[in-house]
This record gives sequence, C-alpha cells and structure tokens, in this order.
Amino acid sequence: MHVRSARRRTARRRTALTATAAVLAATAVGTTAAVAAPAASTPPRFLAPGELPPHASSPWYASKVTPGLPDPAPFCLDGGVVPGGDGTYHRSYWTEYDTGAGQVSVVTSSDDSARRLAAQLREKVARCAGDWLHDKPGGTASWKDYGTVDAANGGRVYGIHTSMPESEPGIHLFGVGRSGRTVTVVQWGEMGTFEHAPVPAFKATVRQALNKL
Repeated sequence: MHVRSARRRTARRRTALTATAAVLAATAVGTTAAVAAPAASTPPRFLAPGELPPHASSPWYASKVTPGLPDPAPFCLDGGVVPGGDGTYHRSYWTEYDTGAGQVSVVTSSDDSARRLAAQLREKVARCAGDWLHDKPGGTASWKDYGTVDAANGGRVYGIHTSMPESEPGIHLFGVGRSGRTVTVVQWGEMGTFEHAPVPAFKATVRQALNKL
C-alpha cells in the first residue's frame, strides 16, 4: 500500500510539473511574440492644402495620405531613387487649373539612413534637367539651386524648367529635407518659366512640411 501510494504521489508530481512546464513554455512563447511583433507604422504628418503656395484663381485640393509611391512616380523622382515599401507615404494636391503639387515622405530605419537618402534625392533633383534632356534631345532644360530652408535638420529648394518646341514650357519646384529619420520631398509645378515660380512662398511651404514631420 505504501509503495502504490508513493507511486501515485510521484505520478501526480510529474503530471503537475509537466503542466507547469507547458504553461511556462506557452507564456515564454507569448512573451517572445509580443516583443518581436512590429510596431504599427504611423504616417508622418503631411501638408494641408492651405499650406501650399496660394493660387491666384483656385483653392488647393488634396488626396488622402496613401502608403507607397504615386503611380506614375513624380517628375524627377523616378528610377527607383525613392523606396516604395513600408514607411513610404504620399499625398497629391491639385487646383482647378494646371497647377499641381505632391509630397512624398519616407520613414527610414535610422538618422544615418535618412541622411543618405536625402543626399541621394538632392543629387537626383539636381541632375533632373540633364536627365530630361537626355531623353528629349529636341527640348531645352535648366535648373536653379534656390538654397537652404532652415527647419528641422534642414532642407534645400531647386527649380527645374523644361520646354519642347511648339509646346508650353513647364516650371517645377522641389524641396528636399529631413527631420530625424524621416525624409520628405515636396514638389510644385505648372506651365511657365522661372519668373513664374513662387520661390519665397514655396520655401515657406517646405519649412512647414519639415516642421510637421
């Protein structure tokens, strides 16, 4: 009797230990999963329509903030220079006339990654006039560096003018900047030349975009 009782107590102890181990293992798995689960990606703040350079004859309208890149890619920002995966968002803006704009923001993995991406985007925009002429040798194109924008980790503004024979010329402004690990590009464009570019107002827009990131 004593032997059978001892065996039963041993069996019950083993069962309890096995159950406890199973609970601990499940708890450990749950804890690991909770730690490893990626945090929800939150878009950075984007420009409101009223923060764009005022249009003389129309209000600005805007799409929703959308994950990924616009299709097609914005002028001067094609060719895969802007990553289109997780952490990339865009918003489009338009008026009742030919003036339009856009903003693309990329949340990178680190400040260093953002710094490198901002440098690549500035280089891409600075080369845009030459790249456009390479594809359209019958046209004319030129660009201007309008200098820096003092906000967040800094921004820079460029102007690109393009023209084809028997076609209306186009003028585009680009602002490229960074705040921490987030990079943003703001683009504005319409038919016209450099003299039609609202540079001071656009710089104010880029400053606002950087301060909102």
